[in-house]
Amino acid sequence: MTDNPSASSLIIGGAASSPRAPLPTLPPLALYIHIPWCVRKCPYCDFNSHTASPVLPEQEYVDALLADLDQDLHAVYGREISSIFFGGGTPSLFSAQALGRLLKGVEQRIPFAHDIEITLEANPGTFEQEKFVAYRKLGINRLSIGIQSFQQQKLEALGRIHNGDEAVRAAGMARQAGFDNFNLDLMHGLPDQSLDDALSDLRQAIELKPTHISWYQLTLEPNTVFWNQPPVLPEDDTLWDIQEAGQALLAAHGYAQYEVSAYAQPGRPARHNLNYWSFGDFIGIGAGAHGKLSHPDGRIVRTWKTRLPKDYLNPAKSFQAGEKALSNDEMPFEFLMNALRLTAGVESRLYPERTGLPLESLAEGRAAAEQSGLLQVEPSRLAATERGQLFLNDLLQQFLN
Repeated sequence: MTDNPSASSLIIGGAASSPRAPLPTLPPLALYIHIPWCVRKCPYCDFNSHTASPVLPEQEYVDALLADLDQDLHAVYGREISSIFFGGGTPSLFSAQALGRLLKGVEQRIPFAHDIEITLEANPGTFEQEKFVAYRKLGINRLSIGIQSFQQQKLEALGRIHNGDEAVRAAGMARQAGFDNFNLDLMHGLPDQSLDDALSDLRQAIELKPTHISWYQLTLEPNTVFWNQPPVLPEDDTLWDIQEAGQALLAAHGYAQYEVSAYAQPGRPARHNLNYWSFGDFIGIGAGAHGKLSHPDGRIVRTWKTRLPKDYLNPAKSFQAGEKALSNDEMPFEFLMNALRLTAGVESRLYPERTGLPLESLAEGRAAAEQSGLLQVEPSRLAATERGQLFLNDLLQQFLN
């Protein structure tokens, strides 16, 4: 959501940053809760996830999450939470009773917005109708279901514990449990995947009528099984054909692309993720969780928590593993690496509002990016061109100091 601890002042790399303007208003505040256990670690996964033991330490972990939150409260006094996201790992391994106690504890500490969005990540292999009815009664109002593929051969290659039929049933069970807002997670560019294979998965997902589809390409990440034992992936030409045909198919069925890998029906983008991409604030609690908090005096601080569950649950160890205050020089890249993922970008005024820096601090990089055809020439917006979206890393390089 790094592992370079620094002092809590604005001393970065040995040099003090010049003062920033106080922020006129603080951005929306979200809460990310990390549940680190999975039934089985997938070979492509580089998230902080760990194979679960037969009995999960639910009670102890909820206690730790609330104690972790208590230590962050001083930085968010007087604010309310606009969204909560349970990520993992597989949060749906936890019982409704445990999640209910956790949500009650959170609300006792920080007020919830009246229209709060609460998302739970779930895998089809952990779906039980009764459990998901109970989740919905807790106030969890959005699911993100990790399908990845409906095809058995592809699921086996990805190390998934469910099959295609279970994936289809999971979507039906979600709707029956009262979830009228849910996302399906799909991957493309899978081992030996053809264009027809990829479009078949998309068509199956669309038939299930989710409000949101996350559709992204498999990448080989360091510290994963696939990195050390890479599978045979489709050629670049096939990947390009899949991307173009898939985007056209999604658009034809009313799923508008609003971010690099996110497609939603009208009015249904993920509010939690929109806040993240528009440089909003979020508290991160749980093993390995990251956070980002703005302060009225202009300081913006990133935090990260102890990574290993056994250390996170150890009372002798600190929840927080480190923090870093962002310097003025880092701010353009930090802001734009998120904002430019949005296909429409953001209004230019958001940059000074969220960073405390004048828009002119982007002028040099902005001019170079516009001249290279990667950034739209539009004074009131910061948005990548179609070419810029394809070469986002090249675009962001223009703003590195």
